[in-house]
Amino acid sequence: MESGAFYVYQSPTPPWKLISVSSIAAGVQFAWALQISLLIPFLQTLGVPHGISALVWLYGSFSGMVLQPILGYKSDRCTSRFGRRRPFIAGGAALACLSFLLIGFAKDIGYQAGDSLDQNLKPRAVVVFVLGFWLLDVANNTLQGPCRALLADLCFQDHGAMRTAMSWFSFFMAVGNVLGYAAGAFARLHKFLPFTRNEVCSDNCANLKACFIIAVVILLVVTLTAIFSVSEVQMTEELVRKQFNNNNSSQMTSFLMQLMALLHSLKNPMRLLMLVTFLTWLSWFPFMLFGTDWVGKEVFGGKVDADGVVGSRYEVGVRSGSLGLMVNSMVVAFASLAIGRATRLVRGMKNLWGVANLILAGGLIGAVVITKRAGEWRSSGAADASIFPPLDILWGTWIVYLLLGISLAVQYSIPFAMASIYCSITGGGQGLSLGVLNLAIIIPQMIVSVGCGPLEAFFGSNNAPSFELGAVVATISAIVAIFVLPDPLERAVERSTCKTKWQGL
Repeated sequence: MESGAFYVYQSPTPPWKLISVSSIAAGVQFAWALQISLLIPFLQTLGVPHGISALVWLYGSFSGMVLQPILGYKSDRCTSRFGRRRPFIAGGAALACLSFLLIGFAKDIGYQAGDSLDQNLKPRAVVVFVLGFWLLDVANNTLQGPCRALLADLCFQDHGAMRTAMSWFSFFMAVGNVLGYAAGAFARLHKFLPFTRNEVCSDNCANLKACFIIAVVILLVVTLTAIFSVSEVQMTEELVRKQFNNNNSSQMTSFLMQLMALLHSLKNPMRLLMLVTFLTWLSWFPFMLFGTDWVGKEVFGGKVDADGVVGSRYEVGVRSGSLGLMVNSMVVAFASLAIGRATRLVRGMKNLWGVANLILAGGLIGAVVITKRAGEWRSSGAADASIFPPLDILWGTWIVYLLLGISLAVQYSIPFAMASIYCSITGGGQGLSLGVLNLAIIIPQMIVSVGCGPLEAFFGSNNAPSFELGAVVATISAIVAIFVLPDPLERAVERSTCKTKWQGL
């Protein structure tokens, strides 16, 4: 075992328990898929302009930037009799369920608080919606970090097992996405829950409400199954001191001091890992946040809250975008199961990451080409006779979603696997290390949330400029990953001898 490592587990974890913990990602990602596909369009139906609606994501960025490292730090040192990670997972699930209900019933609560049905802007519903939206981001951060850290804890410093566990986590994220996008695309879901529709809440609103009620059920089932099937060894103050004495952090008496020390002491591989992560998500977020809006506006040629055919185009386009995201997630699921074989095929995780980012760049360029082709179709006057664009535009849109699914499978797993392996080599808390990596995801989200609105407004409310910029950044990230990012982590996998159990007590 490498110097500095310290673990409290003495025997390997059965694979089914790793799968059980990973399945929590399905519950989390079901709601995340609804966020991406439905919530920005829904917020615009409450009277919030498109450019301003992007700013709603800012709080989630700030909360993730602060919460992930704090929760990782606290979970590394948690002495609860229920374990280090499970209390945080249970608390995050409870908070998520509350946020689901606030989002789903925002219009109803706003109406009861005094919103008028005749006014386009519904300020009280907006307040409830935004509160639920922000709480959902807090809940996601509370759930995902400790879940990944628990998986790393249960892998007993087996680096191959860590990569496999993160691939399973990626797989269940894709499963949650498939279910979420399918629910978002099914226009009659509210028929199964007829109480969701009323004078305040029309069909689209009722569908959103039904989706989040289902999200509550899914998250509760997978979370309760995981926390009751996996046990953790209770940490004591003495064990905490012993663990963090081993990695020379005993003098760090506050979270802020340890976080600053950790950032300062990062080795070059970890710094470059964070750089590639930052560039990758800076490329991804424009499409992730506005992909369904892109299909509704620029592929189908619709407008938010417009009357007649133009309004129908936007609604049909958003649902088609949700179906595209569902296909994207199905690709992610299958690709996640092939991560190990693909890594060997391209001779290293960093090479696979670089290839995935080149695919991301190609997909974003394809989205720009489709935007121009759809614009030509509308300019010709042919769009007046049909809601749906020609088949070549539709097929091109689906191919974009398919290509981006291959890339996303890698983004969901490889960076976290590399960070966990690096942490296991150098010693330290998995929770805090993964929380620090999350900074490289959160900061791009903040940049995109602030910058995309003005950029699109400058170019006439067009998403294409953001996609073009994303393609350039994705290409740069691929070059850095392949030619600059060192790969001592892969050699550490080959040298790893801890194949059966951890030691240290």
